[in-house]
Amino acid sequence: MNEIKQLLENVKYGSISVDEAILKLKIAPFEDIGFAKVDLHRSMRQGVAEVIYGAGKTSEQIFSISQTLLNNSEKAVLITRLSKESADYIGNRIPLDYREVAKIGIIGSVPKPDGIGNIVVATGGTSDIPVAEEAAVTAEVLGNRVDRLYDVGVAGLHRLLSHMDEIMSASVIIAVAGMEGALASVIGGLADCPVIAVPTSVGYGAAFGGVAALLSMLNSCASGVSVVNIDNGFGAGYMASMINHMEKK
Repeated sequence: MNEIKQLLENVKYGSISVDEAILKLKIAPFEDIGFAKVDLHRSMRQGVAEVIYGAGKTSEQIFSISQTLLNNSEKAVLITRLSKESADYIGNRIPLDYREVAKIGIIGSVPKPDGIGNIVVATGGTSDIPVAEEAAVTAEVLGNRVDRLYDVGVAGLHRLLSHMDEIMSASVIIAVAGMEGALASVIGGLADCPVIAVPTSVGYGAAFGGVAALLSMLNSCASGVSVVNIDNGFGAGYMASMINHMEKK
């Protein structure tokens, strides 16, 4: 909707002609490329172009979807769960910024931050960083300033408490933790902003691949804590960006 609003304002102030605006709106809502129907109007509806989920797709498929988006005037393409092999394949054909820890590929230009404030991404331990980086890079690509607080779990609470300035000044906090997932409740009890909890699959047998952290976060007694799926850093980064852009909307 933001793109449509900007389009109408451009017409109003004469930056583009009525015919040019009509042409943009007449673009088909999706393009059928055989194995995928690429959504070309998502940025108009939601303000963010279709994001490509790389897992389970071949390198050729990811490249074709990316090209379709770029050919239809998308300035940036975000690819999540992108393997190094697929990244090499795509990078040999078009410029690609590959963040290997996050398993994210970025094609095109990343916008300048224009959110209300800062998004803080905190992890319980170093093992949670890959999921946290997926969240952090996603938020950055969507136009947010991100502060990273890594390895500040409850096993050494003083590590978290040494960052109270960042916690209290954040617009949104993403708490990423495995094991028992207690970090989200602790941050939720300290912060005055929304907290998005991300359970990770980090932990020993009784962690059940992240289910223990998920249930702990769902049962948090701290107000203002919401929870995404296990290892879903992308979902947390996307939601945090939406919250951080509410004033602009």
